[in-house]
Amino acid sequence: MIYDSRPCSLGEGPMWHPLRNQLFWFDILGQRMLSIERGQPRQWRFPEMVSAAGWVDRNMLLIAGERDLFLFDIETEEVQTLVELESGNRATRSNDGRADPLGGFWIGTMGKKAEPGAGAIYRYFRGELRQLFADITIPNAICFAPDGGFAHFADTATGRVMRVTLDAEGWPNAAPTVFLDLTAEGLNPDGAVIDADGVMWLAQWGAARVAAYDPAGKFLRAVSFDAPHTSCPAFGGADFTTLYCTTALQDMDDAARAKYPNAGMTFAAEHVAKGRAEYQVQP
Repeated sequence: MIYDSRPCSLGEGPMWHPLRNQLFWFDILGQRMLSIERGQPRQWRFPEMVSAAGWVDRNMLLIAGERDLFLFDIETEEVQTLVELESGNRATRSNDGRADPLGGFWIGTMGKKAEPGAGAIYRYFRGELRQLFADITIPNAICFAPDGGFAHFADTATGRVMRVTLDAEGWPNAAPTVFLDLTAEGLNPDGAVIDADGVMWLAQWGAARVAAYDPAGKFLRAVSFDAPHTSCPAFGGADFTTLYCTTALQDMDDAARAKYPNAGMTFAAEHVAKGRAEYQVQP
């Protein structure tokens, strides 16, 4: 079903706030964050592109902007920069990101025109921003095992989702290995989240679906949505059994938009699986 009918040029970064029982998401190209609060649509506009968030407390979010990670007060709209993010490079922006089990925040960057290898993946933890992986074209699928033992990420341009083990402080301690290779199927891995049972729910750009893969990488099933460019899923709702999914109008011509009039909207599928609360950021 359609959760919110406001079309996004590039919907991304849905995050269910467990203290507010409220979904937040982004329209990257529209430079805005959206939500529904007490049944009413809300949005916040920013001077630059924004893409992902983690929750700090009831009113405070950590938001990934075009050139920095910053704290944002939902009610007062006050902004406090935490750390610059490739601020000297006006050719890049942030993309996919998610909080990790230890309260860190992983964020990917990419070229504004998806220039090959222009981006990277970083982790912000205890006041430090450290680059983890370089030469990334379109960073996506950042998500974490429930026990914090490993992380996933993808460079959509490669058609592969990677897996990397983490040490006790949440830093990668080995070379990444291939978890999913979707190249033979021609599928494009986008945003992802892992549910309470360790199953990955992976949005697949251009395929109008979110696909589920077990911890061994076996395909289980897919949930379809009425928009081709499914970009990122999130679990939420009172019992975390609702699967939300952002979508995008980007890369759709007039004929495609006429065929998919709901493209760019944000969707919800109920009683899909049991998710878990997003981890709290410890800035």
